[in-house]
Amino acid sequence: MGTNLWGENSVDNVPDIEAVEAEEPGADTPVVGGPPEPRLAAFRALRHRNFRLYFFGQFVSLIGTWMQSVAQAWLVLRLSNSSMALGLVAFSGYMPIVLVGLFAGVVVDHVDRRRLIITTQILLMLSAFGLSALTWAHVVRVEHVIMFAAFNGLVSSFDMPGRQAFVVEMVGKEDLSNAISMSSMIFNAARMVGPAVAGLLISIIGVAGCFFLNGVSYLAVIWSLLEMDTPRRVARQFGSVMLRQVRAGISYVWRHRPSLYLLLMVAINSGFGMQYTVLIPLFARDLLHSGARGYGFLMAAQGIGAVAAAIIMNIRSDAPRTLRQNLVFGLFCTATSICVFGLSKWMWLSLVAQMFIGAGLMNHMVTTNTMLQLFVPDELRGRVMSIYTLSFIGTAPLGSLEVGYVGEHLSPRLAVVICAIFSYLCGCLLLTRLKMFAQAQEAKAAEMSTD
Repeated sequence: MGTNLWGENSVDNVPDIEAVEAEEPGADTPVVGGPPEPRLAAFRALRHRNFRLYFFGQFVSLIGTWMQSVAQAWLVLRLSNSSMALGLVAFSGYMPIVLVGLFAGVVVDHVDRRRLIITTQILLMLSAFGLSALTWAHVVRVEHVIMFAAFNGLVSSFDMPGRQAFVVEMVGKEDLSNAISMSSMIFNAARMVGPAVAGLLISIIGVAGCFFLNGVSYLAVIWSLLEMDTPRRVARQFGSVMLRQVRAGISYVWRHRPSLYLLLMVAINSGFGMQYTVLIPLFARDLLHSGARGYGFLMAAQGIGAVAAAIIMNIRSDAPRTLRQNLVFGLFCTATSICVFGLSKWMWLSLVAQMFIGAGLMNHMVTTNTMLQLFVPDELRGRVMSIYTLSFIGTAPLGSLEVGYVGEHLSPRLAVVICAIFSYLCGCLLLTRLKMFAQAQEAKAAEMSTD
């Protein structure tokens, strides 16, 4: 079993605080129409009314989020003309998650998750309106963008693990894998639409208009959450035992080696490999000479690849071996495509590379999320998902600064190739641990069959 970070044999040495809590609420929403027809099995999570509301509300909101992401990067590049400034903005958005992410997981496990997400969405909406107002008034500076990015990062520390843990409440464990895949699909479908729309709208209504429309888009997801019918979770007191609760989550991950290695690979690939995205606006403007519209299309192409991969993943079985195959394909496809993007001198090749990066990333992240949620016990779900959030955000501040520094002082292309090398290293680590993952999946299947 191994020892945890404090030299103990397991989390059993932690007082059983969770024993007094109510059981994890399930998906009590009605399933309309019984089992899905085979041709609709790829979208079976939509049988649940709550997930349908979430699906469409989140899709609208995420389009706005991607519009703001593109407009914000373009604004920073226009204000500073510096790849280092792009890295600093990314750093400021990631760092709050690193600082409070673990504690946010305890909060997620002890409050009503739907109400928590509503609160975070309202705060993010107000942030978008604030940045829009400063930009419209022509007083915005890079420092302002950094402050708003830091605020959004703080709010996202609670929002991201809250949404990840809330999925099981909407659909139950039977459709959990499909719901996670579909959640990622709408995220990347929005990535297709949002950046392309932003690339067009920047020249029409400006970056301020994109920020404003993002603020308006949050109303869709807030409405969908208010319309849901979910059992209300009773808030539990946790302040006096916060550190002990955090320790329980970390101890679980430390002693459950498959989860630990899944999170380690996410930290390497997302924190260093995927940080090449910091330089995409620079590539679009200076190396591919395609301007804001080209930048939007490059981001949209990644979304196209991800959505296509999500549909294929939903059609395929979620058998244990298939999940492991998804991980291998995801990491090596991502690494190879990032390398191609960094070396490409043609817009069409860069677009193709972006599509394959999206497909690879979808396979890696969705499969990792699915395996973690199948492994983790319900009472630790929020904490483990906060560690998952921390794993793909925690190393990103260093990755974004490294990419920004190398891109500015050496070469943007070299910076992107270095990102690809990190992804390749992550893939090689995976190959050495496939047997361990297979054994863990078999053990979990045997445990579930005896329940």
